[in-house]
Amino acid sequence: MKEQTSAEKAKKRFMRGIYVNREYSWLLFNKRVLDQANDLSNPLLERCKFLSIFCSNLDEFFMVRVGSLYNDSITAPNAVDNKTELTAAKQLAGISAVAAKGYRDRDSAYIKLQRELAKAGVRILTAAELTPRQSEECREYFLTRVLPLASVMVLDAKHPMVSFENMKNYMMYELERDGRRMIGILFLSPAVERMFRIGGGKKAKIILAEELVKAFGSLAFPGYTVKNRMMMRVTRNADLDTSVDDSDVEHDFSVIMKQKIESRAKLAAVRLEVDDAHSPLKDFVLKLLKLDPAFCFAEEHYFDYKFLFSIGKFLPVEQANTLKYPPFKGAVSPELEGADSLIDYALSKNIFLSYPYDSMSPVLDLLDECAKDKRVQAIKITIYRLANHSRIVDALCKACERGKQVTVVIELMARFDEESNLHYASKLQEAGCTIIYGMENYKVHSKIISIVLKEGENIRYITHLGTGNYNESTSKQYTDLNIITSDEAIGEDAVAFFHNIAICNTEYEYNRLLVAPETLKPGLIRYMDREIEKAQSGKEGYILAKMNSLTDKAIIDKLVEASCAGVKIDLIVRGICCLLPGVEGKTENIRVISIVGRFLEHSRVYCFGGEGDRVMYISSADLMTRNTDKRVEIAAPVLDKEIEAKIFAMMQTMLADNVKAKRLCADGKYRRVETLGQALDAQASFIKS
Repeated sequence: MKEQTSAEKAKKRFMRGIYVNREYSWLLFNKRVLDQANDLSNPLLERCKFLSIFCSNLDEFFMVRVGSLYNDSITAPNAVDNKTELTAAKQLAGISAVAAKGYRDRDSAYIKLQRELAKAGVRILTAAELTPRQSEECREYFLTRVLPLASVMVLDAKHPMVSFENMKNYMMYELERDGRRMIGILFLSPAVERMFRIGGGKKAKIILAEELVKAFGSLAFPGYTVKNRMMMRVTRNADLDTSVDDSDVEHDFSVIMKQKIESRAKLAAVRLEVDDAHSPLKDFVLKLLKLDPAFCFAEEHYFDYKFLFSIGKFLPVEQANTLKYPPFKGAVSPELEGADSLIDYALSKNIFLSYPYDSMSPVLDLLDECAKDKRVQAIKITIYRLANHSRIVDALCKACERGKQVTVVIELMARFDEESNLHYASKLQEAGCTIIYGMENYKVHSKIISIVLKEGENIRYITHLGTGNYNESTSKQYTDLNIITSDEAIGEDAVAFFHNIAICNTEYEYNRLLVAPETLKPGLIRYMDREIEKAQSGKEGYILAKMNSLTDKAIIDKLVEASCAGVKIDLIVRGICCLLPGVEGKTENIRVISIVGRFLEHSRVYCFGGEGDRVMYISSADLMTRNTDKRVEIAAPVLDKEIEAKIFAMMQTMLADNVKAKRLCADGKYRRVETLGQALDAQASFIKS
């Protein structure tokens, strides 16, 4: 009850007028992810994945957002959020209360899933549930397969305190020998198999490595008496300072980034998770980490639930398949599949791809063809996140080896993908590609490929513009929009874009593209002003936008102004939304929905006006200050009316979703959309079509 009251108080603190605090809004989004783990309309194994995603999201939230607030609380303690006027310290206090309730909700969801898994044939056991026979089998497994991979230490004068690494599991023991008290630590190696199947039989009995450590870890300390024990995990601040000062100019930025990445595991602690809230060892660790007790969370079960992604392997294949979403593969249109040359096709007609409903293979095949075609003179691309085995990189290397001019703008500050991008940057550089590590202190988050061809004396362009990364894996899981065009003005803009990146120039006026940090936000606001003027003159004004997050105060205030002028506004915001719709006299003309479903909604679309004067952009940018002011982002106009109509129709289907959509209400709560007619799951309908 106390926990519930604290969360309710935090909610009131996190809202002011028409504004919602960014961090609180994110926590609400993650709750919508957890809701999918409880949604019985989802297959069981998919619900298990949603629980795991909820936990992974929360881990990253603490590392990054709480880490950033921790930094702010030290460096700028009096600075306030520009929407809710909360200091970093007040935001942290509210987060701890809301997160505590989130942990309780997570435990409740896991218990339900655990019961259903048992009915399906997979029973996940705790150490306390083992029979004597099972216990002996597990003991033998622990001694032969777990303990040899563990690191063990007793802390004394010759063994100083261990530096607990970020997101790693440790078992701590209060030990006694010969009247002396000391601390023992067992580090559970990530190399240990997480799940162990006990015995045989049709029904699987599983125990996790953590439970084995709880049951038998004391065997690592022969001759000692165990007084207390506690499993723990520390989350450390991962909000790296990636700025570059003048003294860095003479150094390779990749070397600087390697050093910063290595420091991540040793930064300040922002969260402690324990399996025993009453253990005296908890206070010892909190003091050691210099961590506020409000950021210590007791876990009833496990610290992470990644094992749920592969729990289906213990079921017969046919049964496991019935407990997942039906298999689905992105389509390739017969026109594209039958084209003799994708280059010639793209030069004659615009190509529209909507992932994951359309396959990414036409983009990959186009790059493969460009590597061979003698007309292609140059390929330039921005890279933010790549797949583990990237065909994109292979195609770029082949193109370079065949004499094409290949330039790759690779963002080394793509959080948690820095090491992967360093690896690929090295591989591309070895192949002879020109590598550019972003632009000064701006992250390059744009999604663009510029292909320059020479046909006789004529220069022609093919440009790819998208809302998502050039990543084969995520193209099957994220919804993103892509346009491949030979429009000359866009092609010239694309060439100019890469030139400006190379010379670190942001102050450039493009013909077609809106490019942050200079022209994207002013350009979108200009179209909002157009709709406001229409409404004020008695005409119908309309704004339709889809994004992952909405936090930019200038944009929010302009939307409020538009609402007050009578402009009808529909927003599809998957995650953070710092704007409260439906507030009388201010935002009553604004509707906000969020869709969390099988695929991660990732596309960004900004649309202004009606059928007669509609202007539409697809973009790499969310309407967040970090995107509009602090990154290099692109919004590309949808010039092809056929493609515009397709995107608009998709948006209307999403607005009509009454299965996976939730509506943000004026009180800050997300509620299910009332279903009066036939149920409509937008993503499911796109799969069928």
